[in-house]
Amino acid sequence: NDYVLPNTALSEGQLDANFFQHIPYLEEMNSKENLGITWTVKVHIEPMGLYSDKISSLDELKDGATIAIPNDATNGSRALKLLADNGLITLKDTEIASVLDITSNEKNLKFKELDAPALPRTLVDVDAAVINTNYAIEGDLNPLEDAIVIESAESPYANVLAVKEENKDSEKTKALNTVLNSEKTKKFIEEKYEGSIFPAF
Repeated sequence: NDYVLPNTALSEGQLDANFFQHIPYLEEMNSKENLGITWTVKVHIEPMGLYSDKISSLDELKDGATIAIPNDATNGSRALKLLADNGLITLKDTEIASVLDITSNEKNLKFKELDAPALPRTLVDVDAAVINTNYAIEGDLNPLEDAIVIESAESPYANVLAVKEENKDSEKTKALNTVLNSEKTKKFIEEKYEGSIFPAF
């Protein structure tokens, strides 16, 4: 339920590897904290989706509606880009977008930036929320059935295996790379998640 501790624990040597984040998030944290970690292989994509307890389609989103999005820079940007891709807002052409980069907002949408793990619980208080799939599943939401809109398989946000830079070519890391990019793992992802999470290799 935390996006920070797995990376600090890895950087400090408490972990040999972690597997929970996409490349933009890893790169942002690395540049901020100088953690000395890197990624090796892409494993799967957990598409981000827009969920609501109050509406079932974008057409029903009222003027002035409030949408909750993650409050970390990379996932907040990802959420805004999903909304832009579906015509709700337009954004400046920037790699990491924030609400300050919104150039048009015809429905006068309001944005509430919150901790990503808390987003499923906020659905009672907002009109809609953009939620990472892992937290959607934990909140008993089915991405394929409950998401009003969802990222495509072409999403650049594949989850990756992360290790300390000096361990990138170690035998342990190579073994993990092989297992995580194996046909057995691919089959497991496809069967377990039935399309709500998909392989990235």
